[in-house]
Amino acid sequence: MKEVAKMFASGDQVVLPPYGVGIISGTMTRAVSGTEYKYYQVDFPNGTSRAYVPINSPHEAGLRAALSNEEIQAVIERYNNGRVNLPKQWAARHRKVTEILTSGDPYQIATLAGELRRWDFERGLPDLDRQAYRRALKLLAGEISAVMNTSLEEAEILMGVDDTSNLN
Repeated sequence: MKEVAKMFASGDQVVLPPYGVGIISGTMTRAVSGTEYKYYQVDFPNGTSRAYVPINSPHEAGLRAALSNEEIQAVIERYNNGRVNLPKQWAARHRKVTEILTSGDPYQIATLAGELRRWDFERGLPDLDRQAYRRALKLLAGEISAVMNTSLEEAEILMGVDDTSNLN
């Protein structure tokens, strides 16, 4: 079954992995090999990054709507209580963690972050797992702070992040 593309409008908050939260600033047409294609123009908060995502297939690029305020609570719940079965062998675990982080799915990322937090409390994390944990927290807090128009620190507090130095 073919996925139907969601239409976005100027001003919509969106997420584009791995860039994070951006704003649809409009659409544009570009010619590629003599054929005209329409693209969403996505601008990112720092003002220097911009992406163009095909209007006909935004899901293929990973573009999705940013979380709603209601969804934020569900994501935080996943961070605090979700479980994921990660492989014990490092190489397989690294593949799984990378897959989750690049998916852009906030529910999977929150579940992963919660699981890595549990591992850290129980036995400590090796460096690459610690880096993945920091990346997951940064992605989640970044989206929450953008949606709620708060600081990263306030998003961390809302999430219940125990050690805010994990994001640095």
